[in-house]
Amino acid sequence: MSHLDDIPSTPGKFKMEKSPYVHNRLRWHFSLAKLTFWSFIFLGLIVVFFFRSPSSNPLLQDPSRRSLRTYNWGGPAWEKQVRSSARIRSRNGFSVLVTGAAGFVGTHVSAALKRRGDGVLGLDNFNDYYDPSLKRARQALLERSGVFIVEGDINDSVLLRKLFEVVAFTHVMHLAAQAGVRYAMENPSSYVHSNIAGLVSLLEVCKSANPQPAIVWASSSSVYGLNTKVPFSERDRTDQPASLYAATKKAGEEIAHTFNHIYGLSLTGLRFFTVYGPWGRPDMAYFFFTRDILKGKSIPIFEAANHGTVARDFTYVDDIVKGCLAALDTAEKSTGSGGKKKGPAQLRVYNLGNTSPVPVSDLVSILEKLLKVNAKRNIMKLPRNGDVQFTHANISLAQRELGYKPSTDLQTGLKKFVRWYVSYYSGGKKAAG
Repeated sequence: MSHLDDIPSTPGKFKMEKSPYVHNRLRWHFSLAKLTFWSFIFLGLIVVFFFRSPSSNPLLQDPSRRSLRTYNWGGPAWEKQVRSSARIRSRNGFSVLVTGAAGFVGTHVSAALKRRGDGVLGLDNFNDYYDPSLKRARQALLERSGVFIVEGDINDSVLLRKLFEVVAFTHVMHLAAQAGVRYAMENPSSYVHSNIAGLVSLLEVCKSANPQPAIVWASSSSVYGLNTKVPFSERDRTDQPASLYAATKKAGEEIAHTFNHIYGLSLTGLRFFTVYGPWGRPDMAYFFFTRDILKGKSIPIFEAANHGTVARDFTYVDDIVKGCLAALDTAEKSTGSGGKKKGPAQLRVYNLGNTSPVPVSDLVSILEKLLKVNAKRNIMKLPRNGDVQFTHANISLAQRELGYKPSTDLQTGLKKFVRWYVSYYSGGKKAAG
């Protein structure tokens, strides 16, 4: 007899026969329906996640996360390259891990360390904040001098731990960062990713290394923010950042203090003031001014309120390199071991500038003479995007403790830059910008 015969033929209260067979079968139908329902929900979520448009994919939409791509590293041949590059070749030399080695300052510092016989290993993620081909050209330059650059991200703690397993670094020169004041308004998360999370990631590995390395790292003159007292001194207030970039660098100084206090890491922060020179960054004014003057394009010249002058303490890269090396040479050893502090450790901050601010309009005049082309100047109000009216470094502390003495004036430095620029971009390289 069919189970349909159990249903009453006349209207009234429905009463099901309480047989185990009927009860189990209905429960099975109910479970199957529920399973089917949730399966469709789950499949729908998969479709939405994997097949939505690229513009809605956070990994593609957020440039700060592009560096999380997979890098190829490891293996006997790779470890051999790492060891060879980091091998010390001079008496009392250092073994230095340079982060951001394919960057502007990183390239110059790495080359200088290698020339004097230190072991140097580079680390860079080659992101596309600006033309990666320039970074690759710097990489080729360093490789010719024996510096190997590992392609990877400072947020990759597995890679960092591996590097410290292969090489017992005596020092770290941490120059990797998301640079640029204005770009922070377009992609703020990239600054947190690189300048805060990246710094913490590196310091976490350094604190657990045995022995712990001494660390010198790049802060920025931007930390002085809205400070109106000039010249800027290390003792001045730095609690009024004018940009997110500045805020992340200020946060970095506080993070450095924390790791020094808790774990005994020796840390030296260097506040760079508007670094310029050959192999520079295309997003810097002197660089794109040169490009646009040669192309006949107008260039923006900012002025402050009431036609106020905008000036920068332009510092030539070779002077910055001397300051970086002096900071390494005077850095004391970290006092911790295996993540535990055993005594007070060195904690320092220095201004590295030229202590001679130059109006941006004067910079343009110098470029006009060197390029033999008149610039098309477009005078504009200083935008409220993080730029400040002036920077001026008090370098007395660095002079006294590091022996830092900048010696390159803007005219001389720009002459060297223009010579490099013309040679690089007319020698078969693709046009800048």
